[in-house]
Order: sequence, then structure tokens, then C-alpha cells
Amino acid sequence: MTPQPSPQPSERSLIADKKSQVATPPTKPIMQLSGIIREFAAGEQTIRVLHDIDLTIYQGEMVAIIGQSGSGKSTLMNILGCLDQATAGDYKIYGQSANKLDADELAELRREHFGFIFQRYHLLGDISARDNVAVPAVYAGMDTSARMTRAEALLTDLGLGNKVDNRPNQLSGGQQQRVSVARALMNGGDVILADEPTGALDSKSGDDVMEILHDLNAQGHTIIMVTHDPHLAEQAERVIELKDGHIIADYKTEHYQPTTQQPAPILGSHRKSALASFLDRLLEAFKMSLLAMRAHKMRTLLTMLGIIIGIAAVVSIVGLGQGSQQQILANISSLGTNTITVNDGYPRGDPRRRYNDDNLTPEDAQAVGNQPYVISVSPQVNSTSSVRYRSVQEDATVNGIGEDYLQVTGETLVQGQGFDAQSISLRSQDIIIDDNAKQAFFADIDNPIGEVILIGSVPGRVIGVLAENDGGFGPDITTPTIYMPYTTVMSRITGGAYINRFVALLDDSVSSSVAESAIYELIEGRHGKADFQIINSDSIRQTIEATTGTMTLLISSVAVISLIVGGIGVMNIMLVSVTERTNEIGVRMAVGARQSDIMQQFLIEAVLVCILGGLLGIGLAFAIGELINRIGGDSFKVIYSPTSIIAAFVCSTLIGIVFGFLPARNAAKLDPVDALSRD
Repeated sequence: MTPQPSPQPSERSLIADKKSQVATPPTKPIMQLSGIIREFAAGEQTIRVLHDIDLTIYQGEMVAIIGQSGSGKSTLMNILGCLDQATAGDYKIYGQSANKLDADELAELRREHFGFIFQRYHLLGDISARDNVAVPAVYAGMDTSARMTRAEALLTDLGLGNKVDNRPNQLSGGQQQRVSVARALMNGGDVILADEPTGALDSKSGDDVMEILHDLNAQGHTIIMVTHDPHLAEQAERVIELKDGHIIADYKTEHYQPTTQQPAPILGSHRKSALASFLDRLLEAFKMSLLAMRAHKMRTLLTMLGIIIGIAAVVSIVGLGQGSQQQILANISSLGTNTITVNDGYPRGDPRRRYNDDNLTPEDAQAVGNQPYVISVSPQVNSTSSVRYRSVQEDATVNGIGEDYLQVTGETLVQGQGFDAQSISLRSQDIIIDDNAKQAFFADIDNPIGEVILIGSVPGRVIGVLAENDGGFGPDITTPTIYMPYTTVMSRITGGAYINRFVALLDDSVSSSVAESAIYELIEGRHGKADFQIINSDSIRQTIEATTGTMTLLISSVAVISLIVGGIGVMNIMLVSVTERTNEIGVRMAVGARQSDIMQQFLIEAVLVCILGGLLGIGLAFAIGELINRIGGDSFKVIYSPTSIIAAFVCSTLIGIVFGFLPARNAAKLDPVDALSRD
């Protein structure tokens, strides 16, 4: 790149000679620039905007930086205000080199010492004039009541006492610029940097703003004003003229009288503790997040949609899995809760199995029933027979059972009664029928109690009817089943001395696995060999719980994918939000926001979107569950798990944090001057 030629000495002299040269400046320099160069990349080339700028500005001066568009005056002001950094050279502010300060230290300088007045005002449109003025004090940690009092006082002093609650779109241009001035003074504003402060105002409003700047200078504020208007520059005490990135003139006007007074300190005793200040900034970020969400309701709703669907899917699927599991376990419970079944015959794989099936006796069952961990036992003998009632004849299953059968299996009677000890000992010919037998033989009779049916050649009198068994774990769901005392079946139908099985109901306080081992040892000891098989209903329960749990996890993992997709949607929308609100980010940085302040604002917004989406998703899941429960009736239920709901809520929060981090970090890393230049 070819450097721009410096203005000729004759040109400098000609301009300087036209101006009066007066007293020596004050001895306290606050800004010192030495050999400042600022370059910008333009494709493969580099454009140099400022060339070897040497400049010193003193406390109490009112300086106008003047020049045509493209002369570099705004770039110079941005460097002076620590909104931008030089490519080369040294800039010292209050004796410390700005080149060696990190982003947060530069933010502290802007927050503690600078106040910015922009041509386009750069007010935050979603909050009131009072809140706009108070923003710098939030980042400075000023006490809440103190900053609100000061914000109102500044607006009142500037003639806006009756406009403190108005938003920027409810104010005229001149009024908005006054709000901008008040904001610049909020933290004290030792140095006021005004970029074309009257450029967007009418003549009357422009004169009012200039009068305010003169008053501020008289109070000890150092004023640095950028303008292209020579008549406006003449109102300053010192004029610095730029052309093509060079200072071609630096002169004092005839009314050069820099004040030695210094602005009164504002912060100090009004500061909060570090923790209180952090919480205050957090609250401000929370407030701004809510305002941003409210301002873009449809976009916020669409952003939440993926989260809502994902959370609703997870909670509903887990609820469906819980309901299915409970239904299956209820079906198992129809065979008895915490039961152990001992079946006759050698275990599978034993070659003796086919020849030795008659091993269990009623005495074995009684021996188990005498154990302290067993509540009751019911021997069982199975047979099949042709059953006839009047003109109806059907093949039926005949079950010989003990007096405790109903207690052991958990089945219930809808009519009549069960067997007692006398029925067993006397081998009574009383019978209990299931719902299938009732439908087969007594379809036209409401109450079959007392009716007599013929089981083979053995008559039996109906004394009870069982409730319908729709669990699918008992006898064949279509075959009629007749229940008789096992002693009756053994003596009158099978003619044998052995039983097919017995079922033992265990005490709930006893481990089923321990009881299973004890029963195994007892029977093996009685028989001298393991010629029987044991089925533990708790093992079935555990298997089904594991299976349904695995299926629920598998389906839930599919729903989690929708959550991830929703999270990606949140990230994309937040990236768009950062782009749309770049100017706001620049304003906040200009008034002293730290990178962490910007980051937490957008992170909080992402988390709020996900939390709200999670809550709506949980609500949708409850609505879906209620609909399923109404349709399914008693046969099918959605059972909600508090754990899944809490997990879904935590998951939605984590999605906000994870997928909101990148947009928040991008916002925090923006360069202040670039952010301010975007609309």
C-alpha cells in the first residue's frame, strides 16, 4: 500500500495563522497519542485511515475534531474512547497504556471515565428513558435506589423530568439526544465524547445540545466533539483538523479558557459489594431477556417449538412405559404377589424328566406352608374333562386347588364363596367357575350359584364365580375352567396321589430369592433329589421391568434426538438474535459492559427460552396423557414419573446453556466499534 502524503507545512501554517494562539495549556494531560496508525483490511489490501497521529489532550479542554467525511475523525474518536485500538503507536489514558489493557479493563475505562454521545442516539428501544440513563451505573455497581434517583435528576436537569417513563420512540430527536447526554453523565463522565452530536437535530435542538456541552465543560468535564461543521467547531476552545488521516491543524480559538475544575465523583460510596453488583447485573440481563422475548413473541414461540415437542415426547413416552409396565405387573399380580411356584418333574435337560413326573405330594406343600416365611400354600392338580350342563357340553380344564388358592393368586370372586378347610377334608363336590365357564354354561343365567353341572361322571354344585381374568397369565383365556378341592380331583377324577404343583405366598418382608433357596433345600431334602422345578414370580417381574425399561429407554432416546434438534434451533435463532441486536451490544459495551455481562445476557435468554419451552412441553405431555387415559379407560394408563419430569426440566435448562453458549460467546467477542456501526 502506498502511504498518503503528509500535508505540506505551508498548508498547516496557512490554516494555523488564521486562528489566535493563546495561553499555555493546563499541565495535566489525560490522553497522549504517539505515532498512532490505524489500518483496516479491505480484501487483500490494507487501507490506512490514520497516519502517525501525535496528540495530547488536557483535563478541562473542549476540543473539536473536524474534517470532511473519510478524514479519519470518527476513527480517531473511537480510539480516544477505547472503542477501537490502534494498529500501531502508543495511546496512554490517565498515564496507562491502552495497548496493554484487555477487553474488560478497557470496558472499565469506558465505564468509569468516559461518556458517549452519539449522532444516532443509540438508545435501547425496549426500556424507558430512566432505565436507558441508568444502564452505565448498573455495570458500575451503583446502588439501585441511588442510580434511579440520579437518572431522574439528570433527566430533570436536562428538561425531561416529565419524560422519564417514556420509551425512545415516544421522544423527539432532541429529547433522545438529551437522554444520551444524561446517560453519558451517569457515572460522572470525566471525558465526554460526542460524535456529531447535532448532526441529526434541527437548529434549535442543536443549539440546546451545544449549550449543554458548554455547561458541562464549565463544570470540569473534558469535551471531545467530532463534527464536519466548521461553525460548530468554532464554538470549541481547541480545534484539531484532519485530512486524509493526518492532523493538518491543531489550534486554539479566541475563547480558549480550559477549566481547572474537575467533575465531582459520582460512584464511590454508592457502589454495591461485588456479589450485590453481580446479582444486580444478572437481574438486568434477566429483565432485558424478558423484554427481548416479549418483543419477538412469534420468533420466541417458534424457537421453543422444538423444545416443547421434545420434552412432551420424552415425558409422554416415559409415562406410557410406566403405564405399560404397571399394567403388565398387575397382570402378574393376578397370579399372586411375591409367590413361588413349585412344579412337579425334573428340570429341563434332565434325562429323567420324561419318566419321573409324579414326585410332589400334598405333604410337600404342607411342609412348605409350615415355614415362617410362607403365609399360605395352595396345592394344584390339573385335568381336562368333558363338562355338561343341561344341553350344553364343552371340554373344560379342571383345577384342583386348596382353600388358600384365592389368597395366593390374588384372584377375586364376583359371586358366591370359596372353599374352606372342611371342603378340602371332606372332598366336597363344590365347584367354582371362571368367567369363561359362566359364559359357556350359564350365559342366560344371572346367578348360577346352586346350579349343578356334570364333570365327566362327577356332579358338582356351583358355589362361586371368579372375576374375569384379562391378564393373559392364568389359564387359557377362552377355555372354561372349573375349580374343585384338590382332594376331590385326586380321589374322584385323576385317582392319583400326587399333585402337579403348589404355589406359596411369601411374606413381603422376606427376600424372594432367599425364600426360593430355602424352599429348594427343603424339598430336595425331603425327596433326596431335585425332581422339581421352582418358578419365582419376582424373577418374572424383574425381567418384565428390565424389558419395559429398556424399551422405554430406547424410545426415549429417539425423543431425545428431537430435543437436540430443538436445541440446534435455539442456537440458530439466538445467532440471528445476536445479529439483529448487534447495535444494542455495541451500546452496552460503549457504556462499560464487560464481556461476561454481554455473554450472560444472551445465555440467560437462551436458558429462559428452553425453560419456558420445557414447562410448556411438560404441560403438553400432561394433556396428551389425559387424552390417552380417557381413551384407554381402566385397561391402559399413562403414569407420570416425577423423575422423568424433573429430568426433562433439567434437560431443557442444559440445552439452553449448551446451545446458547456459542451465540452468547459470539456476542461477547464483538468489537464495540463494529457493533455500533451496524443498524
